[in-house]
Amino acid sequence: MKSLDPRAPLVLDTRELGRRPGSQHQKTRTVPAPAELGIEVLRVPEGSEVELDLRLEAVMEGVLVTGTATAALEGECVRCLEPISDDVEVTFQELYVYDDQRHVPTDEAEDDGVSRLEDDLVDLEPLLRDAVVLALPFQPLCEDDCPGLCPECGARLKDDPDHAHEAAIDPRWAGLAALTEEPQTDQQDPR
Repeated sequence: MKSLDPRAPLVLDTRELGRRPGSQHQKTRTVPAPAELGIEVLRVPEGSEVELDLRLEAVMEGVLVTGTATAALEGECVRCLEPISDDVEVTFQELYVYDDQRHVPTDEAEDDGVSRLEDDLVDLEPLLRDAVVLALPFQPLCEDDCPGLCPECGARLKDDPDHAHEAAIDPRWAGLAALTEEPQTDQQDPR
C-alpha cells in the first residue's frame, strides 16, 4: 500500500477532528480534477475545477465523510458525435475506519472493501471517482430526441430532417429488376 501525500489536493487530514464521536468539521475546497474522471464519451476534464463541500464527522469506528462535488463535464453525443458541455453534481458518503481498528491480517485488509484512514489521512479520489462515474449517463445525448447520423452517408439528421436515400436493391434480387423494366427494342420503320 502506497503512502498518502498530505499535500495532495484530494487527501484530507483528520487530526484536527480528534477521535471524539460526534465532533465534526465542515470543509469547502476547490481541487483540480484527477485524470480519467468519467467515461470514454463523457468526462470531467483533467485539471478542471471540482468544487467540494464536505462534512467530516468522528464516529466510534472512524471518520464519516459526507459531501457533494460539482464539476463541469465535456464529451460527445453517442448518436451524432456533437460536443456536449454540462455540469454534474454528485453526493457521496463513506466511512473511513481508523487504521488501528484492523481485525484482519494486513494482506487481507486491502481486499475487504473497507475504506481506511492512513495515519489520520483520508484519500477522497476513489470516492469521488466512484460517485462521478456512477452519476454519468451510460450513453450521453446532446438532446433527448437526437436523431443521430445517417447510417449510409454519415450526414447529421438534425441538420437535414428530410434526408433520404433511394431504397437499396438487395444484390441477390438485382437480376430480377432487369425483368421488370420495359424492353427496349429498336423500332425502325419497316418501309
